[in-house]
Amino acid sequence: MSKFFTTGTDSESDSSSEEEQVQRAPAATYTFSDEEEETKRIVRPTKVKRYEELTNLIKLIRNYKKIKDMSSMLSSFEDLQRAYQKAITVIMKEEGGQTPRFYLRCLVEMEDFINEVWEDREGRKNMSKNNSKSLTSLRQKLRKYNKDFEEEIAKFRENPDQEDDEEEEKQEESAESEEEDVASMFKKSEPATTAAPDASKFKKTLADDASESESDWGSDSDSDSSSSDDEGQYTNIRERFIKKATDKDEDEDKAKRKEQKKERKEKERKKKRDEDDGEGEWETVKGGLVVPSEKPKMFAKDAEINVPAVIKKLSEVIAARGKKRTDRREQIELLHELQSIAETHNLGAAVAVKIKFSIVSSIFDYNPKVSDAMKPEYWTKLLERITEMLDMLLATPDMVIAEHITEDSEEFVNQPYKIHGCVLTLVERLDEEFTKLLKECDPHSNEYVERLKDEKQVAGIIDKVQEYLEHHGSSSELCRVYLRKIEHLYYKFDPDVLKQKANEIPKDIVTSVQVMEKLCKYVYAHDSTDRLRTRAILSHIYHHALHDNWFQARDLVLMSHLQETIQHSDPSTQILYNRTIAHLGLCAFRHANIKDAHNCLVDLMMTGKVKELLAQGLLPQRQHERSKEQEKIEKQRQMPFHMHINLELLECVYLVSAMLIEIPYMAAHEFDARRRMISKTFYQQLRSSERQSLVGPPESMREHVVAAAKAMRNGNWSACNNFIINEKMNAKVWDLFYQADKVRDMLTRLIKEEALRTYLFTYSHVYDSISMPTLAEMFQLKRPVVHSIISKMIINEELMASLDDPSETVVMHRSEPSRLQSLALQLTDKVNNFVDSNERIFEMKQGNFFSRGGNQGNFRDRQNYNRQGQDWGRQRRDRDRNREENRNY
Repeated sequence: MSKFFTTGTDSESDSSSEEEQVQRAPAATYTFSDEEEETKRIVRPTKVKRYEELTNLIKLIRNYKKIKDMSSMLSSFEDLQRAYQKAITVIMKEEGGQTPRFYLRCLVEMEDFINEVWEDREGRKNMSKNNSKSLTSLRQKLRKYNKDFEEEIAKFRENPDQEDDEEEEKQEESAESEEEDVASMFKKSEPATTAAPDASKFKKTLADDASESESDWGSDSDSDSSSSDDEGQYTNIRERFIKKATDKDEDEDKAKRKEQKKERKEKERKKKRDEDDGEGEWETVKGGLVVPSEKPKMFAKDAEINVPAVIKKLSEVIAARGKKRTDRREQIELLHELQSIAETHNLGAAVAVKIKFSIVSSIFDYNPKVSDAMKPEYWTKLLERITEMLDMLLATPDMVIAEHITEDSEEFVNQPYKIHGCVLTLVERLDEEFTKLLKECDPHSNEYVERLKDEKQVAGIIDKVQEYLEHHGSSSELCRVYLRKIEHLYYKFDPDVLKQKANEIPKDIVTSVQVMEKLCKYVYAHDSTDRLRTRAILSHIYHHALHDNWFQARDLVLMSHLQETIQHSDPSTQILYNRTIAHLGLCAFRHANIKDAHNCLVDLMMTGKVKELLAQGLLPQRQHERSKEQEKIEKQRQMPFHMHINLELLECVYLVSAMLIEIPYMAAHEFDARRRMISKTFYQQLRSSERQSLVGPPESMREHVVAAAKAMRNGNWSACNNFIINEKMNAKVWDLFYQADKVRDMLTRLIKEEALRTYLFTYSHVYDSISMPTLAEMFQLKRPVVHSIISKMIINEELMASLDDPSETVVMHRSEPSRLQSLALQLTDKVNNFVDSNERIFEMKQGNFFSRGGNQGNFRDRQNYNRQGQDWGRQRRDRDRNREENRNY
């Protein structure tokens, strides 16, 4: 008997013929076909297969991207290209020729990632050779491949945050359908446990298997297979209808699950958007209007609202500050609500100030990144709250807010009010945030101008804090707030200062110089830290130099001895020092102190890194690349654009000063072998121009100065003046000075004087005597000026001549050597130096020889050596005497 009849059953078959059929060979084949029944083959559409292949490769690429495995990423990208080529027919049919959004997202992510890795040169250096090669080839291939998708990638980049909803839903639907098919298959394959299978049921299962196999291999659609399953599966109508009802329930469950998934996704997206934007959650009501979600209630309806209750609630809200999952935006809203509750119940000024102080602190904390600037809307709220708080503080003289007051000893009910906190710290943080906001704006846009208008409000807040601390603060706090005021004042030009000097306005008017004097002197007297005093001195010097107080600025620099100790200061103080010295040089130039101007600017200009030293930008470094952290730190040190010093003006002043010093010096020491250049940068510009075979008319500022220097060497002052002062140079440089006409007149006078000196140095050996009136006419100078210049040259032994007053001539003494004599003297100097060096080398060798012998050396050899040394000394003295005689001749 077959194994199917081993258990006792209530229902047996009616005919013995059926039993015989069951006991035959098919039973054995059925027992071995269990695996076939369990693993039902599932036929999936081509689109699902192709899309699944693409998504799997994209997952692989993202995983490799996390670990920066470039070689595996390259191979996966090549596989992805091939898979997309296979799927192109399906995409053309299903998507209407448009590239799927998830594929575009992958390409964009890869492009951004590769660009980021490529720019990180330090990281590339640390890569293995294989990874480095793979990165190069992957970059080239991706750039070439992305050219076919340029328009679609551009559209994607316009709206990258849009989710890939359609593809995700389709993939999820396909995955769900697969799961349901597998589940239904296992349901069908489970044997009935309540009743033993009879022969008719066994026949039915065989028929079902056959129909299933036919449906699996015969058609691709799920509907055909399901219909064939339904036809051969039920023995009576009742079972079929029961089954249909259960199927309908399953469909409803499926639909519910899909809706729940959609809702969950929408919530996640909304939460993500809220976190990114920092805005509140919004709910759509039936009328189509958008209303904010309800805020949590602060107090119960029947609760008594008094000062202790509000302070307790305030401490509860503040306790959540800084925790990991605290919603910063919600915390600000709760504090605002608490403020409105306190105002409606008139709980007093102290409670209001405490709440406003907490609001300001929470707004500062809203931005998670310290290096980034806060959003403009929160900046506006911040200014409003701080202004309101300071107004209340100043209106209530019995209120004290300080750090030394503990939270337990705070007093909100009885006067004098005591509150824990520090107003000065808030103002310092406000000032730093204002600087960050200015740095983040484009300096050439209207946005920068609008943001700069807030400086008036920031300065007003600093004044209010100063007024408060003058009554309740210590001397160290006053020094800190005075320095903040100084730093907002020192770089601003006040035309009233110069008008007061010229007696155009009365002396009673208070100018910025007098305000700076008062603030800086207080810091000098009461500061206990060197840093505040140093910054105050530098700001004071800068302000004096800006307003042409040359002697006060110079004396303050010399008395402070800052140039000796500034290298030990922090970077921001060193930047302030560089800016101060630059303005000191400009001030000396305006006062016609050319040597002082050159000395101030030479250290800045010699480095070639003026922009970095003045914190006005970063230069690209070829040899030593900066890391991202270094670049970030240096960008934080940059000065806002409205505080910049014009670099072209600075360089022009330096080069003109160098020209006025260097050209007469070069003419005076033309044949001197020991001549040293005064200004290396100017000398390089001059030499590079001389090397050029064809020199055209000057275009840039440097070319104008070089052309002027060449004209001055020939004694042509008018050509030199025209190269320095013309329309182009006026627009670029000279019009930037406050009193530009005075500066141009001063410059013309200096050019005439130095051109006269150069002319005398160059052509003095040609003349026996020169008429001073002729020189005055040639250089358009007054005769007393020409007389004083020539007299100074004679006194300083720069010109070998004498003045004949009755005839007003300069008589040359012909003591200067001719060109041939100068060259001969240079040759003799070089030969003598060469002989001296050879003699020194020979003496060293002889000394080494005798030292090796020690005391065992021959005494006669030593005598001979000493005699030779005496002869060499005598010859050297004779040679020096002959050289002096030649020079006198």
